[in-house]
Amino acid sequence: MSVVDKARNALQRFAGRGKRTTGRASGDRGMEARGTAEKIGGDLRQAGENLKDTKR
Repeated sequence: MSVVDKARNALQRFAGRGKRTTGRASGDRGMEARGTAEKIGGDLRQAGENLKDTKR
């Protein structure tokens, strides 16, 4: 199931980057902050998956 989790995390990171970029371009600080938080969440989950892989 790790491959599915990694794909989900990558999608979350990509969506977060998109929201962050859209927020910056439109001047919407709220959207920019939500996008940054979403990207960081994906990054943390991905780091957790990598940690699990190294333990195997």
